[in-house]
Amino acid sequence: MALVHGRNICKLWKVAVESPLFVTRGISSSRRLLSQPVQKPPISLTIRNDDNGVRTICLNDSKRRNALSLAMLETLHADLTVKDENLRVIILTHNGPAFSAGHDLKELTTREGRAYHAQVFSTCTSVMNLLQELPVPVIAQVKGLATAAGCQLVASCDIALATESSRFATPGVNVGLFCSTPAVAVARSVPSKVAMEMLFTGEPISAQDAVRHGLISRVVPEDKIEEETEKLAAKICTFSKSVIALGKEAYYKQINMDKFSAYKFTEKVMVENLTFGDGQEGIKAFVEKRKPSWSHDSQRVH
Repeated sequence: MALVHGRNICKLWKVAVESPLFVTRGISSSRRLLSQPVQKPPISLTIRNDDNGVRTICLNDSKRRNALSLAMLETLHADLTVKDENLRVIILTHNGPAFSAGHDLKELTTREGRAYHAQVFSTCTSVMNLLQELPVPVIAQVKGLATAAGCQLVASCDIALATESSRFATPGVNVGLFCSTPAVAVARSVPSKVAMEMLFTGEPISAQDAVRHGLISRVVPEDKIEEETEKLAAKICTFSKSVIALGKEAYYKQINMDKFSAYKFTEKVMVENLTFGDGQEGIKAFVEKRKPSWSHDSQRVH
């Protein structure tokens, strides 16, 4: 499977918009070119690429440390919900040294007002919930700092890989804005006392501490993170799309149930899974010692 690295997507966009061919098309005279200021196109907040079932979304507002402005959140929501029957995995990556610094504080002043602020946080919540409602796994690829709502974004993804130099923080207390909404996702990923220390002090934790406490899945060398993310996405793509979707939905439903209720619920999910053509095909392939041939749909066979 040929996947395009997230880092390369960002680089290809940068090369394209800075190319002389990009900015000079339609100008036949070099003298005219020199006499007119070059008007670069507005920066695309994200760069989306779909390749063989893997969607890579690159946060591309590095000058503002990929702040989750209302425009960024709306763009991200749109990228996540683009219809593609072949979609199997989504990778969230970033351009620049910060995965995301969280909300754009310039949007949170009295000038914008209460209604606008409510829209920002409502849209953010919609994006965070969407990540776990999507029927495909979402992988965060972190190569730098993830703070406040940026840390929330990492915690809301199904899987997160990070480089050894990455850091994670909920530093809202530093500016008088407690990270209450980021705390929802962070507190569901790490032990309560770790979450509270992060929230009360604003101090960042290392990638090593983040993986130890469960905020991220794995720490990898910086020069290997694209390769490792690609391997992970490719591995997921070898399984039945319908079975993965069923399993992801069931996981998030049962995680907040008491143990008795969770078992009763997942018993039914297992029985339902066995009615899938892909469920029966997987068992048959195992018995016959061959690779399964997935249909990727949820068609019932009994």
